Amino acid sequence: MKRITSIVFDLGGVLIDWNPRHLYRKVFNDEAEMEWFLSEVCSSEWNIIQDGGRPFSEGIAELSLQHPHLSDKIALYFDRWEEMLGGEIKDTVVILNELKSSGMPLYGLTNWSNETFPIAYRKYNCLKNLKGIVVSGDEKLLKPEHDIYRLLMNRYGIIAEESVYIDDNKANADAAAELGFNAIHFLSADQLRTELRELGVGV
Repeated sequence: MKRITSIVFDLGGVLIDWNPRHLYRKVFNDEAEMEWFLSEVCSSEWNIIQDGGRPFSEGIAELSLQHPHLSDKIALYFDRWEEMLGGEIKDTVVILNELKSSGMPLYGLTNWSNETFPIAYRKYNCLKNLKGIVVSGDEKLLKPEHDIYRLLMNRYGIIAEESVYIDDNKANADAAAELGFNAIHFLSADQLRTELRELGVGV
């Protein structure tokens, strides 16, 4: 087994609790109505287009034409976006801090809008423990496309076979594994700690 020389974290769902329900539970009185809105209107498929670099103004305008009676709620997706942040995922951040203290080089690779990522970066100190972060919205590339992983590797001199990649999205973890990373599909901090130890990473 090769020595691990760097670790790459996905951000949302691993280090940061981002969930539009944190906002929309304040907006909708009915949980089922909220879930319909987040699956059929401001859906994850719609949101990822913004993660790929489309301005929120365009995405919101498009949806508002399709659902004019919901335009006020659609607009909140950007206007009150910060309320979708639930905080750091503390148990994972403990592991991140341990790795940082050990001298392990740490990086981030995230599907995130370039308009909203700076809000999270200012808000959460854990993100500043990463030596470099590739943000999909900046690059106009998305996971699980291989090109964004290759960009990360080229930019920071990361050798996939000597690196761990951690993501709560299995398709994204699988794509990293296809490129040679020691990929971990993140389920919990305890599971992450166990799998890192199995790879010879001291945490």
